Amino acid sequence: MRGPLSKTVTRGQASGQQASGQQASGQQAEALAAAEAVGARRRRRGRWVVLGVVAVVAAGPVAAWRAGAFSRVATSGAGPGEPPSATRPVVREDLSATTPVNATLGYADSYQVTGQGGGALTWLPPAGQVIRQGQALYKTGNGSPVVLLYGSVPDWRDLDEGVTGQDVSQLNHDLVALGYASSADITALGWDEYSWETAAGVQKLEEHLGVASPSGSLTLGQVVFARAALRVAQVTGRLGGPANGPVLMATSDEHVVTVALDASAQSEVKAGDRVTVTLPDGTTTPGVVSSVGTVATTTSGQQGTTTTIPVQVKLTDPEAAGTLDQAPVTVYLTTASARNVLAVPVTALVAQSSGGYAVEVAGPGNTRRWVPVTPGIFDDNSGLVQVTGALAPGERVVVAGT
Repeated sequence: MRGPLSKTVTRGQASGQQASGQQASGQQAEALAAAEAVGARRRRRGRWVVLGVVAVVAAGPVAAWRAGAFSRVATSGAGPGEPPSATRPVVREDLSATTPVNATLGYADSYQVTGQGGGALTWLPPAGQVIRQGQALYKTGNGSPVVLLYGSVPDWRDLDEGVTGQDVSQLNHDLVALGYASSADITALGWDEYSWETAAGVQKLEEHLGVASPSGSLTLGQVVFARAALRVAQVTGRLGGPANGPVLMATSDEHVVTVALDASAQSEVKAGDRVTVTLPDGTTTPGVVSSVGTVATTTSGQQGTTTTIPVQVKLTDPEAAGTLDQAPVTVYLTTASARNVLAVPVTALVAQSSGGYAVEVAGPGNTRRWVPVTPGIFDDNSGLVQVTGALAPGERVVVAGT
Protein backbone atom coordinates (compact mmCIF):
# COMPACT_ATOMS: atom_id res chain seq x y z
CA MET A 1 0.00 0.00 0.00
CA ARG A 2 1.17 3.49 -0.73
CA GLY A 3 0.12 5.00 2.60
CA PRO A 4 2.25 8.19 2.50
CA LEU A 5 0.08 9.73 -0.18
CA SER A 6 -3.01 9.58 2.02
CA LYS A 7 -1.12 11.28 4.83
CA THR A 8 0.41 13.82 2.52
CA VAL A 9 -2.84 14.83 0.88
CA THR A 10 -4.63 15.10 4.20
CA ARG A 11 -1.85 17.31 5.52
CA GLY A 12 -1.97 19.44 2.32
CA GLN A 13 -5.69 19.88 2.63
CA ALA A 14 -5.30 21.05 6.22
CA SER A 15 -2.55 23.54 5.43
CA GLY A 16 -3.19 24.72 1.88
CA GLN A 17 -6.83 24.14 1.11
CA GLN A 18 -9.07 25.51 3.84
CA ALA A 19 -12.32 24.33 2.29
CA SER A 20 -11.11 20.76 1.91
CA GLY A 21 -9.74 20.82 5.46
CA GLN A 22 -13.08 21.91 6.83
CA GLN A 23 -14.76 19.11 4.91
CA ALA A 24 -12.33 16.53 6.32
CA SER A 25 -12.89 17.86 9.86
CA GLY A 26 -16.61 17.60 9.32
CA GLN A 27 -16.25 14.01 8.19
CA GLN A 28 -14.22 13.13 11.29
CA ALA A 29 -16.76 14.81 13.55
CA GLU A 30 -19.52 12.94 11.79
CA ALA A 31 -17.57 9.72 12.25
CA LEU A 32 -17.29 10.23 16.01
CA ALA A 33 -21.00 10.92 16.31
CA ALA A 34 -21.83 7.89 14.19
CA ALA A 35 -19.41 5.80 16.22
CA GLU A 36 -21.17 6.61 19.47
CA ALA A 37 -24.52 5.60 18.00
CA VAL A 38 -23.11 2.38 16.56
CA GLY A 39 -21.44 1.55 19.86
CA ALA A 40 -24.70 1.99 21.77
CA ARG A 41 -26.48 -0.44 19.46
CA ARG A 42 -23.81 -3.13 19.31
CA ARG A 43 -22.91 -3.10 23.03
CA ARG A 44 -26.13 -5.02 23.63
CA ARG A 45 -25.32 -7.66 21.05
CA GLY A 46 -21.63 -8.60 21.25
CA ARG A 47 -18.25 -7.99 22.82
CA TRP A 48 -16.88 -5.41 20.36
CA VAL A 49 -17.99 -2.31 18.47
CA VAL A 50 -17.18 -0.53 15.18
CA LEU A 51 -15.91 3.05 15.40
CA GLY A 52 -14.73 5.70 12.98
CA VAL A 53 -16.08 4.43 9.65
CA VAL A 54 -16.13 7.87 8.02
CA ALA A 55 -12.78 8.75 9.62
CA VAL A 56 -11.22 6.00 7.52
CA VAL A 57 -12.18 7.91 4.36
CA ALA A 58 -10.86 11.19 5.73
CA ALA A 59 -7.53 9.95 7.16
CA GLY A 60 -6.80 6.87 5.04
CA PRO A 61 -7.68 3.31 6.07
CA VAL A 62 -4.27 2.12 7.21
CA ALA A 63 -3.56 5.30 9.16
CA ALA A 64 -6.99 5.07 10.75
CA TRP A 65 -6.60 1.43 11.75
CA ARG A 66 -3.11 2.03 13.16
CA ALA A 67 -4.29 5.10 15.01
CA GLY A 68 -7.26 3.22 16.50
CA ALA A 69 -10.11 4.74 14.52
CA PHE A 70 -11.96 1.47 15.20
CA SER A 71 -11.77 2.02 18.97
CA ARG A 72 -12.38 -0.69 21.52
CA VAL A 73 -15.39 -0.22 23.78
CA ALA A 74 -16.60 -2.28 26.71
CA THR A 75 -19.75 -4.24 25.86
CA SER A 76 -22.54 -6.02 27.67
CA GLY A 77 -24.80 -8.91 26.87
CA ALA A 78 -27.65 -8.78 24.35
CA GLY A 79 -30.95 -7.36 25.51
CA PRO A 80 -34.36 -9.01 24.96
CA GLY A 81 -36.41 -8.18 21.91
CA GLU A 82 -33.53 -6.93 19.79
CA PRO A 83 -34.42 -6.93 16.05
CA PRO A 84 -32.45 -9.17 13.64
CA SER A 85 -29.12 -7.69 12.57
CA ALA A 86 -28.41 -6.58 9.03
CA THR A 87 -25.96 -8.80 7.17
CA ARG A 88 -23.95 -8.57 3.97
CA PRO A 89 -22.11 -11.28 2.01
CA VAL A 90 -18.38 -11.83 1.99
CA VAL A 91 -17.19 -11.27 -1.60
CA ARG A 92 -14.04 -11.81 -3.62
CA GLU A 93 -13.15 -8.99 -6.00
CA ASP A 94 -10.63 -6.31 -6.99
CA LEU A 95 -10.29 -3.30 -4.70
CA SER A 96 -8.64 0.09 -5.08
CA ALA A 97 -7.89 2.72 -2.45
CA THR A 98 -8.13 6.30 -3.72
CA THR A 99 -7.32 9.79 -2.48
CA PRO A 100 -9.22 12.87 -3.79
CA VAL A 101 -7.21 15.94 -4.81
CA ASN A 102 -8.32 19.26 -6.29
CA ALA A 103 -7.43 19.88 -9.94
CA THR A 104 -8.19 22.11 -12.93
CA LEU A 105 -9.61 20.99 -16.27
CA GLY A 106 -8.33 22.98 -19.23
CA TYR A 107 -6.61 22.62 -22.59
CA ALA A 108 -3.04 21.46 -23.07
CA ASP A 109 -0.19 23.74 -24.14
CA SER A 110 -0.27 27.44 -25.00
CA TYR A 111 0.81 29.25 -28.15
CA GLN A 112 1.05 32.83 -29.33
CA VAL A 113 0.38 33.25 -33.04
CA THR A 114 2.33 36.20 -34.39
CA GLY A 115 1.74 37.51 -37.91
CA GLN A 116 4.82 38.00 -40.09
CA GLY A 117 3.22 39.38 -43.25
CA GLY A 118 2.16 42.85 -44.26
CA GLY A 119 -1.25 44.45 -44.66
CA ALA A 120 -4.20 44.56 -42.31
CA LEU A 121 -6.25 41.85 -40.57
CA THR A 122 -9.56 41.36 -42.38
CA TRP A 123 -10.87 38.13 -40.81
CA LEU A 124 -10.27 36.56 -37.40
CA PRO A 125 -11.71 33.33 -35.97
CA PRO A 126 -13.86 33.46 -32.83
CA ALA A 127 -12.53 32.27 -29.47
CA GLY A 128 -13.13 28.55 -29.03
CA GLN A 129 -12.86 27.66 -32.72
CA VAL A 130 -10.53 24.79 -33.60
CA ILE A 131 -8.35 25.28 -36.70
CA ARG A 132 -6.92 22.16 -38.32
CA GLN A 133 -4.31 21.28 -40.94
CA GLY A 134 -4.90 23.09 -44.23
CA GLN A 135 -7.48 25.55 -42.86
CA ALA A 136 -7.24 29.35 -42.74
CA LEU A 137 -6.08 30.61 -39.35
CA TYR A 138 -6.85 34.25 -40.20
CA LYS A 139 -6.97 36.47 -43.31
CA THR A 140 -5.32 39.67 -44.42
CA GLY A 141 -5.90 42.29 -47.12
CA ASN A 142 -8.40 41.24 -49.77
CA GLY A 143 -9.15 37.88 -48.04
CA SER A 144 -5.65 36.40 -48.38
CA PRO A 145 -5.59 33.37 -46.05
CA VAL A 146 -2.82 32.51 -43.62
CA VAL A 147 -2.95 28.71 -43.52
CA LEU A 148 -2.22 26.38 -40.61
CA LEU A 149 0.09 23.48 -41.45
CA TYR A 150 1.69 20.90 -39.17
CA GLY A 151 5.38 20.95 -38.35
CA SER A 152 7.92 21.71 -35.64
CA VAL A 153 9.96 24.25 -37.61
CA PRO A 154 8.38 27.72 -37.71
CA ASP A 155 7.79 29.66 -40.89
CA TRP A 156 10.94 31.79 -41.26
CA ARG A 157 11.46 32.50 -44.98
CA ASP A 158 9.91 32.62 -48.43
CA LEU A 159 9.40 29.16 -49.97
CA ASP A 160 9.69 28.60 -53.72
CA GLU A 161 11.10 26.09 -56.21
CA GLY A 162 14.74 25.19 -55.60
CA VAL A 163 14.66 25.79 -51.82
CA THR A 164 15.64 22.86 -49.58
CA GLY A 165 15.45 22.23 -45.88
CA GLN A 166 13.46 20.78 -42.98
CA ASP A 167 10.73 23.38 -43.36
CA VAL A 168 10.25 22.23 -46.96
CA SER A 169 10.14 18.60 -45.82
CA GLN A 170 7.30 19.29 -43.38
CA LEU A 171 5.48 21.29 -46.09
CA ASN A 172 5.72 18.29 -48.43
CA HIS A 173 4.35 15.98 -45.73
CA ASP A 174 1.42 18.37 -45.23
CA LEU A 175 0.65 18.46 -48.94
CA VAL A 176 0.66 14.66 -49.15
CA ALA A 177 -1.50 14.33 -46.02
CA LEU A 178 -4.02 16.79 -47.47
CA GLY A 179 -4.10 15.00 -50.83
CA TYR A 180 -2.53 17.86 -52.82
CA ALA A 181 0.70 16.02 -53.72
CA SER A 182 1.75 12.47 -54.60
CA SER A 183 3.88 10.65 -52.06
CA ALA A 184 5.60 8.69 -54.82
CA ASP A 185 6.51 11.85 -56.75
CA ILE A 186 7.72 13.66 -53.62
CA THR A 187 9.83 10.65 -52.66
CA ALA A 188 11.42 10.52 -56.10
CA LEU A 189 12.17 14.25 -56.11
CA GLY A 190 13.23 14.49 -52.44
CA TRP A 191 11.19 15.30 -49.33
CA ASP A 192 13.34 18.30 -48.43
CA GLU A 193 13.22 19.69 -52.00
CA TYR A 194 10.73 22.38 -53.06
CA SER A 195 10.13 20.70 -56.43
CA TRP A 196 7.63 21.20 -59.22
CA GLU A 197 5.42 18.66 -57.39
CA THR A 198 5.57 20.81 -54.25
CA ALA A 199 4.68 23.92 -56.27
CA ALA A 200 1.73 22.12 -57.86
CA GLY A 201 0.54 20.99 -54.44
CA VAL A 202 0.78 24.50 -52.99
CA GLN A 203 -1.20 25.82 -55.94
CA LYS A 204 -3.99 23.29 -55.24
CA LEU A 205 -3.97 24.27 -51.56
CA GLU A 206 -4.29 27.95 -52.47
CA GLU A 207 -7.14 27.22 -54.86
CA HIS A 208 -8.94 25.29 -52.12
CA LEU A 209 -8.56 28.27 -49.78
CA GLY A 210 -9.98 30.66 -52.35
CA VAL A 211 -6.81 32.49 -53.38
CA ALA A 212 -7.65 34.44 -56.56
CA SER A 213 -4.32 34.00 -58.33
CA PRO A 214 -2.49 31.01 -56.79
CA SER A 215 1.24 31.26 -57.44
CA GLY A 216 2.45 27.90 -56.20
CA SER A 217 4.93 29.62 -53.86
CA LEU A 218 4.66 30.87 -50.29
CA THR A 219 5.94 34.18 -48.99
CA LEU A 220 6.92 34.69 -45.35
CA GLY A 221 3.76 35.04 -43.28
CA GLN A 222 1.45 32.97 -45.48
CA VAL A 223 1.88 29.85 -43.32
CA VAL A 224 1.81 29.11 -39.59
CA PHE A 225 3.41 25.79 -38.63
CA ALA A 226 2.22 24.10 -35.41
CA ARG A 227 2.56 20.57 -34.09
CA ALA A 228 -1.19 19.89 -34.20
CA ALA A 229 -4.59 21.55 -34.43
CA LEU A 230 -5.00 24.86 -32.61
CA ARG A 231 -7.92 26.00 -30.49
CA VAL A 232 -8.36 29.77 -30.37
CA ALA A 233 -8.20 30.81 -26.73
CA GLN A 234 -8.12 34.59 -27.22
CA VAL A 235 -8.11 36.96 -30.19
CA THR A 236 -5.42 39.54 -29.52
CA GLY A 237 -5.41 41.22 -32.94
CA ARG A 238 -8.20 43.45 -34.24
CA LEU A 239 -9.88 43.79 -37.58
CA GLY A 240 -8.14 46.50 -39.54
CA GLY A 241 -5.09 46.25 -37.32
CA PRO A 242 -1.61 45.28 -38.53
CA ALA A 243 -1.00 41.68 -39.54
CA ASN A 244 2.64 41.72 -38.47
CA GLY A 245 2.19 41.40 -34.71
CA PRO A 246 0.33 39.30 -32.09
CA VAL A 247 -2.84 37.90 -33.62
CA LEU A 248 -4.06 35.01 -31.48
CA MET A 249 -3.48 33.11 -28.26
CA ALA A 250 -4.13 29.44 -28.83
CA THR A 251 -4.02 26.05 -27.13
CA SER A 252 -4.15 22.52 -28.40
CA ASP A 253 -7.61 21.03 -28.84
CA GLU A 254 -6.94 18.31 -26.24
CA HIS A 255 -8.28 18.56 -22.70
CA VAL A 256 -5.86 18.04 -19.83
CA VAL A 257 -6.40 17.92 -16.08
CA THR A 258 -3.66 19.53 -13.99
CA VAL A 259 -3.10 18.57 -10.36
CA ALA A 260 -0.88 20.61 -8.04
CA LEU A 261 0.31 17.62 -5.99
CA ASP A 262 2.17 17.93 -2.71
CA ALA A 263 5.83 17.41 -3.63
CA SER A 264 6.35 14.86 -0.86
CA ALA A 265 3.89 12.57 -2.66
CA GLN A 266 5.76 12.60 -5.97
CA SER A 267 6.95 9.00 -5.59
CA GLU A 268 3.38 7.81 -5.00
CA VAL A 269 2.13 8.74 -8.48
CA LYS A 270 3.51 7.67 -11.84
CA ALA A 271 2.66 8.02 -15.51
CA GLY A 272 0.16 5.38 -16.56
CA ASP A 273 -1.76 5.32 -13.27
CA ARG A 274 -5.51 5.16 -13.79
CA VAL A 275 -7.66 7.78 -12.09
CA THR A 276 -11.27 8.91 -11.85
CA VAL A 277 -12.20 12.54 -12.50
CA THR A 278 -15.35 14.14 -11.07
CA LEU A 279 -16.55 16.96 -13.35
CA PRO A 280 -18.32 20.15 -12.17
CA ASP A 281 -21.75 18.65 -12.90
CA GLY A 282 -21.03 15.69 -10.61
CA THR A 283 -20.48 13.11 -13.34
CA THR A 284 -17.33 10.99 -13.33
CA THR A 285 -15.06 9.95 -16.18
CA PRO A 286 -11.87 7.85 -16.26
CA GLY A 287 -8.43 9.21 -17.00
CA VAL A 288 -4.75 8.28 -17.04
CA VAL A 289 -1.79 10.12 -15.51
CA SER A 290 0.19 11.33 -18.53
CA SER A 291 3.08 13.08 -16.77
CA VAL A 292 4.49 13.76 -13.33
CA GLY A 293 6.54 16.94 -13.03
CA THR A 294 10.02 17.05 -11.55
CA VAL A 295 10.28 20.80 -10.87
CA ALA A 296 8.58 21.89 -7.64
CA THR A 297 6.85 25.22 -7.08
CA THR A 298 6.64 26.83 -3.65
CA THR A 299 3.80 29.23 -2.82
CA SER A 300 2.97 31.11 0.36
CA GLY A 301 -0.47 32.04 1.62
CA GLN A 302 -2.57 32.54 4.71
CA GLN A 303 -2.45 28.83 5.43
CA GLY A 304 1.33 28.64 5.20
CA THR A 305 3.82 27.55 2.58
CA THR A 306 3.13 24.67 0.19
CA THR A 307 5.44 22.97 -2.29
CA THR A 308 3.81 21.20 -5.21
CA ILE A 309 4.64 19.49 -8.49
CA PRO A 310 2.41 19.48 -11.59
CA VAL A 311 0.70 16.20 -12.48
CA GLN A 312 -1.20 16.00 -15.76
CA VAL A 313 -4.08 13.65 -16.48
CA LYS A 314 -5.57 12.87 -19.89
CA LEU A 315 -9.22 11.90 -20.07
CA THR A 316 -9.93 8.47 -21.52
CA ASP A 317 -13.04 9.92 -23.17
CA PRO A 318 -12.12 13.44 -24.35
CA GLU A 319 -15.74 14.17 -25.28
CA ALA A 320 -16.82 13.84 -21.64
CA ALA A 321 -15.48 17.32 -20.81
CA GLY A 322 -17.34 19.09 -23.61
CA THR A 323 -15.93 22.60 -24.00
CA LEU A 324 -15.09 23.22 -20.35
CA ASP A 325 -11.99 25.34 -19.78
CA GLN A 326 -10.30 26.23 -16.48
CA ALA A 327 -12.99 24.32 -14.59
CA PRO A 328 -12.43 22.97 -11.04
CA VAL A 329 -12.57 19.17 -10.86
CA THR A 330 -11.65 16.44 -8.38
CA VAL A 331 -9.18 13.71 -9.29
CA TYR A 332 -9.22 10.43 -7.37
CA LEU A 333 -5.68 9.07 -7.38
CA THR A 334 -5.25 5.35 -6.82
CA THR A 335 -2.92 4.89 -3.85
CA ALA A 336 -3.18 1.09 -3.51
CA SER A 337 -4.86 -1.84 -5.24
CA ALA A 338 -5.47 -5.53 -4.62
CA ARG A 339 -6.81 -8.15 -7.01
CA ASN A 340 -9.14 -11.05 -6.26
CA VAL A 341 -9.20 -10.56 -2.49
CA LEU A 342 -11.79 -11.30 0.18
CA ALA A 343 -13.74 -8.21 1.15
CA VAL A 344 -16.51 -7.17 3.54
CA PRO A 345 -18.29 -3.86 4.13
CA VAL A 346 -16.13 -1.61 6.29
CA THR A 347 -19.02 -1.36 8.77
CA ALA A 348 -18.59 -5.09 9.51
CA LEU A 349 -15.16 -4.53 11.08
CA VAL A 350 -15.14 -4.64 14.87
CA ALA A 351 -12.19 -3.83 17.14
CA GLN A 352 -11.50 -6.52 19.74
CA SER A 353 -10.90 -5.46 23.31
CA SER A 354 -7.74 -7.62 23.29
CA GLY A 355 -6.44 -6.00 20.10
CA GLY A 356 -6.95 -6.70 16.42
CA TYR A 357 -10.20 -6.92 14.49
CA ALA A 358 -12.98 -9.38 13.87
CA VAL A 359 -16.23 -9.81 11.99
CA GLU A 360 -19.40 -11.45 13.25
CA VAL A 361 -20.52 -14.25 10.91
CA ALA A 362 -24.23 -15.14 10.83
CA GLY A 363 -24.79 -18.87 10.34
CA PRO A 364 -27.78 -21.22 9.96
CA GLY A 365 -30.47 -20.92 12.58
CA ASN A 366 -29.33 -17.42 13.50
CA THR A 367 -26.12 -18.79 14.98
CA ARG A 368 -23.26 -16.36 15.38
CA ARG A 369 -19.50 -16.69 15.56
CA TRP A 370 -16.63 -14.22 15.67
CA VAL A 371 -13.83 -14.55 13.13
CA PRO A 372 -10.57 -12.63 13.65
CA VAL A 373 -9.46 -10.80 10.48
CA THR A 374 -6.58 -8.62 9.34
CA PRO A 375 -7.75 -5.55 7.36
CA GLY A 376 -6.10 -4.50 4.10
CA ILE A 377 -6.99 -1.63 1.79
CA PHE A 378 -10.26 0.27 1.89
CA ASP A 379 -12.13 0.96 -1.37
CA ASP A 380 -13.92 4.32 -1.10
CA ASN A 381 -16.12 3.66 -4.13
CA SER A 382 -17.55 0.33 -2.98
CA GLY A 383 -17.31 0.81 0.78
CA LEU A 384 -15.53 -2.56 1.03
CA VAL A 385 -12.38 -3.39 2.97
CA GLN A 386 -9.94 -6.20 2.21
CA VAL A 387 -9.75 -8.84 4.95
CA THR A 388 -7.61 -11.89 5.61
CA GLY A 389 -9.07 -14.59 7.86
CA ALA A 390 -11.08 -17.82 8.03
CA LEU A 391 -13.85 -16.58 5.77
CA ALA A 392 -15.33 -17.83 2.50
CA PRO A 393 -17.18 -15.96 -0.26
CA GLY A 394 -20.93 -16.09 0.30
CA GLU A 395 -20.81 -16.18 4.09
CA ARG A 396 -22.77 -13.34 5.65
CA VAL A 397 -21.33 -10.89 8.16
CA VAL A 398 -23.18 -8.58 10.51
CA VAL A 399 -22.88 -4.89 9.64
CA ALA A 400 -23.54 -1.85 11.76
CA GLY A 401 -27.07 -0.53 11.52
CA THR A 402 -27.89 2.97 10.27
